[in-house]
Amino acid sequence: MDLLGSFLTLSLLLLSKVTAEDSCASGECCSVCPPGHGVTAPCGAADTKCEPCRDGTFSEVSSATETCRPCSACQGPGQSVESVCTSERDTVCRCPEGQFLHNEHFLNSTCLPCQVCSKGHGVISPCTRAHNTQCQLCPRGFYSEEKSSVAPCLPCRTECKETEVQIGDCVPQHDILCMDKDVPILKRADKDENGTASGSPDFIAPPDHSKNIIPVYCSILAAVVVGLIGYVAFKCYHSCKQKKQLAKARAGELATSGEGEKLHSDSGVFLDTHSLQDQNHLSKVKTEPKLYVNLPPHKQEEVERLLTDTSRGKDWQRLANLLGYEEEAIDAFSRGEDPVHTLLTDWSSKDSSTLEVLCAALINMERADVVENLNSAADASSVV
Repeated sequence: MDLLGSFLTLSLLLLSKVTAEDSCASGECCSVCPPGHGVTAPCGAADTKCEPCRDGTFSEVSSATETCRPCSACQGPGQSVESVCTSERDTVCRCPEGQFLHNEHFLNSTCLPCQVCSKGHGVISPCTRAHNTQCQLCPRGFYSEEKSSVAPCLPCRTECKETEVQIGDCVPQHDILCMDKDVPILKRADKDENGTASGSPDFIAPPDHSKNIIPVYCSILAAVVVGLIGYVAFKCYHSCKQKKQLAKARAGELATSGEGEKLHSDSGVFLDTHSLQDQNHLSKVKTEPKLYVNLPPHKQEEVERLLTDTSRGKDWQRLANLLGYEEEAIDAFSRGEDPVHTLLTDWSSKDSSTLEVLCAALINMERADVVENLNSAADASSVV
C-alpha cells in the first residue's frame, strides 16, 4: 500500500509540472501586447517583447502571440471606405444602399444585395453593413402583404366593422377579408329532397337609394325653369320698353317756349326747332308724317355713306338698337356685305319708319351731321 501511495504522489507531481509548463507556453504567465502593438519576440526564456504597429498595419486585441497584421483594402465592386485603418482597427468598408458586405474580414469580400422578404414573411433582423436581412414566416395571428427588406409581420385585425361581414380568415399572406354588407352577393340556390340544387342562384341587390335623390333633381329642375322664365320676361320687358320710347318720340306732342329753344319729348330725347313762328303756326303743321322710304335714292345713299364711316365706329349698330332691333337681328345684318343698307331697307318697310323717329334716334347718338343731311331734303315747314 505504501508503494502504491508513493507512485500516485509522484504521478500527481509530474502532471502538475507538465500543466504548468503548458500554461506558460500559452502565454498566460507572460506579458501581453495591448491593442495597437504586435509581438516581436514571443514569450520563452525571456518575457514577451512588443512594439507599436507601423503604418499600414494594426492589432485589435491584447495578445502575447499575435503580430501586427496588414490593413485591408476596399477593392470589391461598389465598395467604398467608411473609416480608414488605424493601429488598433482595420479598414471599414461599406457597400451601396440596399447591399451588404459579404466575407467582411477576408480579401475576397464582395457586396451582395440585401434579401427581400416575400409575402407572408416578415423581417426579424434588417439588412446592415455586414449582415444580410433575416426573414421569418409570419406566425399565427400575423401577416405580411408586401415584399420588403424592412417591414416586419403585422398583427391581424380581430374583427370587421359593423357595416362589413367577414369573408376570409387571417393568413400569413393577408389580413382578415371583409366585405361591405351592401355589396350584391349570390344567394345559395334551394335544394330539393334529393339534395340537388334547384333553379338558378338569386341575385341579392343592395337597397335602392336613388329615390332619395329624386327630390333633389326636382328642385334643381324647378330652379332652372324659374331662371329661364325670368330671363324671357326680362328680354320681353326690355324690348317693349325700347318700342315705347320710340313710339313716344314719334307721336309725342311738341311744346315750345320761344324761337330757338329746344323741344323735348316724353322719351327724354331733345330736339332743336327750325325757326318756329308761334303756336298757331305749329298747329298748322301737317300731321301726315314723312317716311324715309320716300326720300330720293341719292339722299338715302348719302345717309348710308355717313353711317358707314368707320372712323366713327359702328354707329349703325347703335342706330339699329334704338330703332327696336334685337341683338339676333343686328348680328344677322353684320354678316352681310352692306349692313347699313340692309338695316335701313328693312326698317323703311315698317309703318313707323318716319324721318321723325330716325332723327330722334340720330340725335340721341349725337349724329347731328346725318340729321342735317336729312333736314336738307325735308320740307322747310316740317318739324323734325
